[in-house]
Amino acid sequence: MKLLFDNNLSHKLVARLNDIFPNSTHVMTVELDESEDVEIWTFAKENDFTIVTKDIDFNEISLVLGYPPKIIWIRVGDCKVIDIEKIIRKNHVMVNDFYRNQSLGIIEIG
Repeated sequence: MKLLFDNNLSHKLVARLNDIFPNSTHVMTVELDESEDVEIWTFAKENDFTIVTKDIDFNEISLVLGYPPKIIWIRVGDCKVIDIEKIIRKNHVMVNDFYRNQSLGIIEIG
């Protein structure tokens, strides 16, 4: 599974989580950091990424457009990069199960 980190998450997460989610990227790296959410959605769908975000907007888009792409919605307030990394690592197995489950499009972790 490849993750696409939204602007509301640090680009540093790509390198920090490369051991468990190789080939992931950040919207800044693919020059989508100034794009509308629908453009990010389309990029993720066309390139087989799962979007990781703290933003409710992708949840709302998925209600209209469905999935793929799948959405990992991180439900925490402001915190450090290391805290987000720990949350994702702690939920690694659940996230992978979610990715393989074709009946689910959104997962909330926190």
